[in-house]
Amino acid sequence: MKLKFSNQIFTFLTGPYFYKLIILQVLIFCCSGAIVYGQNPKSGRLDKEYWNSNLMVNALRLPPPPIGYKPKLVDLDHDGDPDLLYSITKNNIPVLWIDDDDDMAWTDMEGDTDSDCVLIDRNKDGKYGHMGDFIIDWTDSNGDGKADMQVLVEYPESKRDDPWPNGHYMWVLDTDEDNVFNYIDWNSFQIKAWDKYGISDFFLDYSGKSTFIKIHVATNTMKDLRLNWENPFLFYDPDKDGLSEMAVRLVDSPDIKLGEQKPGYYQVNEKGTIDWVSISIDSDNDNGPGNEFDFDFTINFRGKGFNYMDQVHKIKNMRGLPAADSLFLDPRWRQMNELIYADHDKALDLTFNKGKWSKVYFVYDEDDDCNRWERVELLDPLDPFKSGTGKGGLDNNVQADVAGDRGEWDMDNSGNGKLYISKFDGRIHLFGAEWGAWRIDQNASLYQGWDRKFLNREAGKFATVKYEDTDNNGFMDKMLFDLDGDKVFEDSIELSVLGLSDSSQVIDISKFKYEDYVQMQKNVSEGMWNNAQLAISVAKKYGLNLSWYAKWMVAVSLSQKYNNGYWLQFYIYRDLKDLFLREDGKQNIQKLERAYYGSNWKLM
Repeated sequence: MKLKFSNQIFTFLTGPYFYKLIILQVLIFCCSGAIVYGQNPKSGRLDKEYWNSNLMVNALRLPPPPIGYKPKLVDLDHDGDPDLLYSITKNNIPVLWIDDDDDMAWTDMEGDTDSDCVLIDRNKDGKYGHMGDFIIDWTDSNGDGKADMQVLVEYPESKRDDPWPNGHYMWVLDTDEDNVFNYIDWNSFQIKAWDKYGISDFFLDYSGKSTFIKIHVATNTMKDLRLNWENPFLFYDPDKDGLSEMAVRLVDSPDIKLGEQKPGYYQVNEKGTIDWVSISIDSDNDNGPGNEFDFDFTINFRGKGFNYMDQVHKIKNMRGLPAADSLFLDPRWRQMNELIYADHDKALDLTFNKGKWSKVYFVYDEDDDCNRWERVELLDPLDPFKSGTGKGGLDNNVQADVAGDRGEWDMDNSGNGKLYISKFDGRIHLFGAEWGAWRIDQNASLYQGWDRKFLNREAGKFATVKYEDTDNNGFMDKMLFDLDGDKVFEDSIELSVLGLSDSSQVIDISKFKYEDYVQMQKNVSEGMWNNAQLAISVAKKYGLNLSWYAKWMVAVSLSQKYNNGYWLQFYIYRDLKDLFLREDGKQNIQKLERAYYGSNWKLM
């Protein structure tokens, strides 16, 4: 029996039926469109994948399908040409292209990035524009063959009772016509809008004259998709060098409700009112290659703000292919013909002339280490000595610098967002501020970069200076000093006790152009340096050895004149005071303090 069975097997394997069966299986497999690719034993990658898949170099484009893959094209509107292209990308993730500008050909392998839309079925559930998916839509609004705006929509894996921060709805408007939009990590299919080269060369288009509009929720949770949360974020390039010298952030804080998503119930409701504005300035205009973002101060307005529903911007060519609406969980954003936001020309005018503000915050980057793309991050009017994210101190905000920045707060907007240059330190201050604080990071050792939480560096001990307006006239008149970092103010100065006035000329920035900010900073920096030269002359008069401070006696930029000029005066003042104490020169000490805090070294 065993011999007979073995003979039958041999006859089958060598006969014509076995080979016919093999050929039939190959034909069935090929006709099904499935392809098996061999795996490279060295790299572990599929040999016919797109070359840049899961490598340790940046994935800069949506990976096309493997070599030999045949996409499925569909004529959705029955006009003779394809409208939908079904394909796959890396890891066999399904991709669907929608040809919104009706120029797709039957031989195409992907859609275009001027007016088409791509839907990425990240969770492979067969639904392309639904929960868990990622969508990018480009629009050529002027018909020049290049995209003028890009919409990015991202849905969380499942519906949530808490909509924030679960999802993204973001527009990037190419106002400087450089064709740079959002940045996607095509290895993870996620927004990486904060990835960068070096210190601050960000991949998303924050540089130049740029605009984006964004909220961290999914569209199906929002009531009115014409409005947004950061609505908008504006970047200005007044010197036309391709970099950003000003950034203005306008926020429409939404009413957010918790509860199950269902038809007719929206969890996120924008109000059509801008209630938070920040204006950030590179006041010495020292940005450049390798230092693309270098804002020096931020002024921030909070309150009832202004209604912006009249700021309507019509969108041409946005309407997507109507027949494709059924592919989307929420097609409303593809059906819109307008966005509502204040643009580059209107934002500042509305802020200063229409806004109703109750509080003004001000922060100056004294250690000049902030290379954030959006602003010098704001400090909170909290405990000057507590430090750490959420610990109730000045740097309570996770994005704030631990030390090095100076914050001031006008909590009743008595100063209407005006500034002044003080005589007691020669710096820019917020008029109307009740108090302020500066944590000294003299060497920028607690380097902020763009977000300290990723650097995992918190402050140990730091010197602190506190400013107070004790007579409520809008000008700081008292300084308290904790220079040894023990969280106790060991010294203080009151201008009135020295017989000095705290008043200075008030600067109204409501009509400022960028050039006015630059001139203001130039005046401050040059004034600081000139005063330092006078202090040097006084030091020499009294026989101080200044060779100790040779490094700080050279300045080759406005930033160095500002920084070195301040510290030269500080050290000379302290050394002269020490000298006079040793000589029991009380009269000289009184004159010295009037000279230093009155910016009048000629008194000496």
